[in-house]
Amino acid sequence: MRISIIAFTANGCRTALRIREALEGDDVSVQCKTAHEVEGVERIKTTSDEWTRQRFEDSDALVFVGATGIAARLIAPYVKSKDVDPAVVCVDEHGKFTIALLSGHIGGCNKLANRIAAGIGSTPVVTTATDLNGKFSVDVFATENSLRITNLHKVQIASSKVLEDKFVGFSSELPVEGDLPRGLTLAESGDFGIRISRDPTEHPFDNTFNLVPMDISVGVGCKRGTDPAKMLAFVKKILEEDGIAPERVGSISSVDLKSDERAVLELAPEFKCPVMFFSAEELMSLEGKFSSSNFVKSVTAVDCVCERSAVKARGGTIVRHKTASDGMTVALCQTDLQLRF
Repeated sequence: MRISIIAFTANGCRTALRIREALEGDDVSVQCKTAHEVEGVERIKTTSDEWTRQRFEDSDALVFVGATGIAARLIAPYVKSKDVDPAVVCVDEHGKFTIALLSGHIGGCNKLANRIAAGIGSTPVVTTATDLNGKFSVDVFATENSLRITNLHKVQIASSKVLEDKFVGFSSELPVEGDLPRGLTLAESGDFGIRISRDPTEHPFDNTFNLVPMDISVGVGCKRGTDPAKMLAFVKKILEEDGIAPERVGSISSVDLKSDERAVLELAPEFKCPVMFFSAEELMSLEGKFSSSNFVKSVTAVDCVCERSAVKARGGTIVRHKTASDGMTVALCQTDLQLRF
């Protein structure tokens, strides 16, 4: 998880460093917008607004160490939707309170706030209703189990019904470990229900909230300067041929030589998933049978970029081997998700 921290006072800088220690294991940067020099904290040269804009684009979470008013004003122009916004946490400069501010469930803000609070000994402030009432949260469940939420509005409907103890059916094509949470009822029909299936068009309930397993990793390769629209059309064609719903795509991956290739990078926002790049050494270290091309290896040092990167992304089994067209290659790998309540 890439976490960016910014502080606005000397005390805030010292608290920010404590937060970084508490988040060991993550990719954490600590910066400040203050005249004070604090060892270990980099002073930003841009404006706080520009820093926030950039971090909304490249970070999984932002932590503001300072007043909530500062954080609220800075993030306001960049807030889009709960399915794309990063987590935003605000901690006061003395580290007394850790406030979950934005993207509590899908972005993981509530979990991050609790983790920071436990690490620095502060009081966590979490205000989402399902958390306060100890009730099942469908967006947390979906996020933790790599399930795509197909309709954000139905998150609110599900949460409202759970909070009001109204009927919420639950049906799943995939096995789910653990006890059914209070608020859900195993059912195949009814007024409103949650359906987990690889087919997002299934509607067993009068009003069905579909959750789709993001179990497909798409590995790609292409010649330099490939048209992004052309690559997108090719990937969609492969998915359609194999009867795979685009909602199932959980990652796009390739060799790191393509980390600046628009045709690869622009696939990620189209499928609303992360893009991952791996070194030639990482890809060639994978064991197993893969397609092989001497020409590709002479250019990238990898005998088959698309197959190896698809497997490297999240493991699993290749369900579509290397398919090439006009300088583009695509391979699909399916991961067996272990769903748990």
